[in-house]
Amino acid sequence: MIIRPANATDAEEVCAIANWVIRDTLATFNTVEKTLDQVRAQISEAQGTYLVAEQDGVILGHAYYFPFRSGPGYRFTAEHTIHLLRDAQGQGAGRSLMQALEETAKDAGIHVLIASVSSANPIAIAFHAALGYSETARMPELGCKNGLWLDTVFMQKILTPGIPAPDSPTKAR
Repeated sequence: MIIRPANATDAEEVCAIANWVIRDTLATFNTVEKTLDQVRAQISEAQGTYLVAEQDGVILGHAYYFPFRSGPGYRFTAEHTIHLLRDAQGQGAGRSLMQALEETAKDAGIHVLIASVSSANPIAIAFHAALGYSETARMPELGCKNGLWLDTVFMQKILTPGIPAPDSPTKAR
């Protein structure tokens, strides 16, 4: 298995994985399937922050990160998404994708990576916990899908613990 930046030729398989998650799971609250053009544009705009796991020419999953909030105070915080084919789950592709994504984020100066997880996806909560993410908030009934109110579980991992903020004063006042 290799982890590499996604490119336009991956868009069809990535789109199929994302749409399976949207259509058939409660892992996302999104109910509108993505188009191939939207996925191509997202991969293009991501400029290396969109990764895929590939084995024997098949895309097993994808992961990417994006700004958590707008404004300069959040410039070192990002949120991520990871989706895997059902058959690829529990085989190490997710762990490999996340490790590579975290390294990519660190190299880009990201200090904290956020996971926003559906409470209806306990496997994803356990997966993130095993990777060192801590639950920081549980927001009841934040989303609605398939006639259900669903909680959002926020988890975070500090990628660069102990590193002073770039705009920290260098001496006490």
